[in-house]
Order: sequence, then C-alpha cells, then structure tokens
Amino acid sequence: MTTDREGDQLLVERARAGERAAFDELVSKYQRRLMRLLARLLSDQTEAEDVVQDTFIKAYKALPHFRGDAAFYTWLYRIGINTAKNALLNRKRHATGPIEPAVARAEPPDEDRLRDINTPESELASKQIAETVNAAMDALPIDLRTTIALREIEGMSYEEISEIMGCPIGTVRSRIFRAREAIAKKLRPLLDLPVDKRW
Repeated sequence: MTTDREGDQLLVERARAGERAAFDELVSKYQRRLMRLLARLLSDQTEAEDVVQDTFIKAYKALPHFRGDAAFYTWLYRIGINTAKNALLNRKRHATGPIEPAVARAEPPDEDRLRDINTPESELASKQIAETVNAAMDALPIDLRTTIALREIEGMSYEEISEIMGCPIGTVRSRIFRAREAIAKKLRPLLDLPVDKRW
C-alpha cells in the first residue's frame, strides 16, 4: 500500500512523463477541496472557479520544478493561495465601488440530524450565526483568513499550514489565535458569552 503522498508523487511522475490522465487524476482529487478554500478566501464563487483553473494550469506548467520536498497538495495549495492573493490585489486595483461579499457560504446544517430542533427560532439563530461567522472571516486580513480556513475548514495540521503558508509554526498558531479571537468577538453578542470565553 502506498501513502497518499506517495500516490500523489507517482501521479506527478507519470504526468511529467507526458501522461495527461495522471494529472487529470490529481485535478479530480483536489479540485473540490481547493475550490472550497478559494471560494472562502475570495468570497466570490465565479472568481474562485477562475482561480482554481489558473492554479491547476500553473501547477501543470510548474510540474518539472516540483521537487517533492513537500506533499503535492501543500505545493498546490500554496500556488492556489498565491493566485487568490493576486486576484484580490487585482480586484482592489480595479474596484469602482464597494465589493459585496458572497451570501450564505456557510455549509447548511445536516437536516436529518437537526430535524428535532428545527424551530423557526433555532433556524434564524443558526442563520445569524453563519452570517456573522462569514462576515467576521471576510473582515480578516487574507493571511489570517487563509490560516483559519486551512485549520478549521480543511482540518489541516499546524505543520501542513506552515508548509503551505511558508511561515513558522509559531506564526501559524498566532494567526489562528488572532482569527478565532476576532470571530469570537463578533459572535459574543449572539451567544451571550462572557468576554473571557471564546465559544
């Protein structure tokens, strides 16, 4: 049995040798995960789709330079995040008015699991919490938003985030703490939490 990382490395080697289907497998494997992350960072589904496509094009062209020191997906995520940052900079340069954030990006709750507690009040509260979390994340600087999304949405380890973001683990921990604090500050009024508690 090969590990996930070894399997990716084999696909990279086959793709380098000219086997297009091998790269297509990598695209299939990581496209949805990358799309979820970049849609969160960009707050625009259409722009995120373009950035995901650009990311895979850049990754394909850069395959000869991929040394395998890091896992393929951390290398791919770094390309995607850098491409998203460039898109955000481009957006700011060309913005003529305020940018409207995407609406309702939070995952809807699993209806089967929550059926017993689905009252109009609880649904409204859940919607308000999701909107508040989305707005709080949108307000974060891009490095904090990226780090918290990689940790809380993608479930990555501090080590993986450190590789992707190209920063020390201590910086990752600090960014996650600051992002959680900013989100908690926005959630406190909705959850009636004391000032010294997060959630």
